[in-house]
Formats: sequence, structure tokens, C-alpha cells
Amino acid sequence: MPRLAVVDDPMPYVLPQLYVGPLEGLTPARLWHDETTDGAMGASLLDPFYLDELLTRFGRRHGHGDRRAVASLWSKWHFSSVLATGLAANLVLERDLPLGLDSLRVAQDRYGQTTGLLLRHEGRPLDTRESPRRFATFIDGHLTPLIEALANLSGASPKVFWSNAGNYFEHFARALAHHPLALPEVNAPALALLEDATLPDGRRNPLYRPVRYLPDGDGDGPQRVRRLCCIRYLIGEHGYCGNCPLTCRTREPKHGAAS
Repeated sequence: MPRLAVVDDPMPYVLPQLYVGPLEGLTPARLWHDETTDGAMGASLLDPFYLDELLTRFGRRHGHGDRRAVASLWSKWHFSSVLATGLAANLVLERDLPLGLDSLRVAQDRYGQTTGLLLRHEGRPLDTRESPRRFATFIDGHLTPLIEALANLSGASPKVFWSNAGNYFEHFARALAHHPLALPEVNAPALALLEDATLPDGRRNPLYRPVRYLPDGDGDGPQRVRRLCCIRYLIGEHGYCGNCPLTCRTREPKHGAAS
């Protein structure tokens, strides 16, 4: 998971309280005040030339392996930063953070890996508590355009990147139920979104059921399995994730059991 961001700006007044419990140790979001602030503008991630150079740098850390897998790995680090903070603020504090790509800066290490987020402001109270509209800022303003750019540049299917995003969305949504500030059923709107196959406008929901919980033959409880592989195995040094569907097929429920 991302660690400390390489910036010195003071933390927002409201957000520090989020980084306890399941978010303890994650990178705190920070504020930026002018164009001299460290970090790349979020909108630059949509520039094919910038994104290509970014993935080339990130690929050096992974032996310049398959570009699709490199892009997928980069997105996992990035999405974990965005969704940890975005969901926590949305669900626990009921605040809508400025997570659109045109409203933030991204702190990076020398390889281009996302290490933190720099926000224009500390967010505003939600104008709706309805799902999925309450998540529109970071789904429509961040995930959707960035996934399109990553898919176009790398050649990987958009479904791979949506699966990465959905994996972290589901993970943090469930984890936030145990946040010290969480009210009962705090994560209900997020989990409801993951159960809707279509969005209110009729479009397919790209975050629909990103993971499954399958019976564990060892009796240790259900096994959390992604629906789609993140393709990191295309970089030989990494192999398969612990929740990769390619290694869990023997645990699939039979005869049309619930997935």
C-alpha cells in the first residue's frame, strides 16, 4: 500500500481523523495551494505522452515487462490511494472530496508510483446520499477517464482496470465498517453499488461484483477471489495474486450456486 507522500503541506483539518483503524499507516491526503506544489497534475495522467513516459519509468522497476501488466500494477497502487481516502471521506465523514483528475495533484516516487494525493480543498458535505450518485466525483471524474487512457495506451482491456478498482472499492468498503468513527451500516451505499448490474441511466455497472467469496476447502472460512485476473503474472517475477481467479477455479461452486 502507498506510504508517506513526499510533500510538506499541512494535512487538512477534517481528514486526519480518517487515518486510524483500517486506514492506519496509509498515506494522508494533503492540500495544495499553488502551481509550485509538488506532484503531477491529475489531468496529466490523461496525456498519452506523459502517461507513456510514466509507465516506462514504472516499468523499470519490473524489468520492462509486459506493458499491459505494468499498467495494471501501476493502476493498483494508484487506485488504492484514491479509493482508500475517497471512500473513507464519503462513507465515514459524508464528505465529497475533489478527486476529479482536474482537481488534484498526484505525489509520485522516482519510478512514477503514486505515493499520495494532494487536494485543492478538504471536500464538501455530500449533496446526495443516494448510491451511486454520491460516488460520482471519483468514479466519473477520475476512474472512468483514467481507465480509458490506460487501456488505450497499454492495450489491456478496460475490464482489467475496472476489476482493479473494484477490488479496492470492495476491500475498503468492507474495512470501513470497522472504522472507529463508523456508524452502523456505514458501508451499505458502497456495497449496494457493487450489487447493481446496471446504473440508473441503463449503462452496465463496471464495478459490479468485482470479487466473490467461495468456500474454502480447508475450513478456514470463505476465500475472497477476484472475478477477473489483474494479469500481473505476465511479469514473471510476480506470479499470481493470492486471490487470483486463475488459481482458484477448483474452489468454484457447482451447479449454478451463488457467486
